[in-house]
Amino acid sequence: MTHPTAPWSGPNQERAKRLLEMYPDPRSAVMPLLYVGSLEHGSVTDAVMREVAELTGLTAAQVQSVASFYTMYKRNGVGRYLISVCSSISCFLLGADDLLAAVEAESGVPDGETGEDGVFSVEHVECIGACGGAPAVQVNYELIEGVTPEKGAELCRWLRDSKPAVVGGDELQQLFGGRRSFEWGPIEPEGAVLATPAFDPYGTAGEAR
Repeated sequence: MTHPTAPWSGPNQERAKRLLEMYPDPRSAVMPLLYVGSLEHGSVTDAVMREVAELTGLTAAQVQSVASFYTMYKRNGVGRYLISVCSSISCFLLGADDLLAAVEAESGVPDGETGEDGVFSVEHVECIGACGGAPAVQVNYELIEGVTPEKGAELCRWLRDSKPAVVGGDELQQLFGGRRSFEWGPIEPEGAVLATPAFDPYGTAGEAR
């Protein structure tokens, strides 16, 4: 089995090794390995794609085709907190445009961009599966439902001032959310440590407050 090469750190080499061992065909690990690469480099850089290609036996072009198809793999660096505002029909009808404008104004970052200080990236996204709790927002892919423009602005201030190392959906919902699509299950103890989904095996999850 091929192992990660520098500049992957020791912990991420070990994560990649464990992920490859989970799949009979190394090519099947390409997507989780891209998240490990994001953890290492902050985004899916050309170096990440080359390293993942080496690990999986794919070409760099094949890895790039995966990374460029899915919007959650960020090719360019993003801020510490990625704020994603759903703009699909249910959220749109319930004020997503006003919510996005409030987030842009409070963060100082236009839709589709990252602030110069690296704190926020802001984007509008298509349906994130929370139509019953519209309008919905994600912070580093942690969901908040029923967010008003006022709460969206408050969320930005809280993130800037509190600088949480781990972003947890349950805490965000309690602080800034409203009506939910349905009652959530037990409190999730883990949250996201950077602008990727929180997966413990990938090293992108941490203990939420």
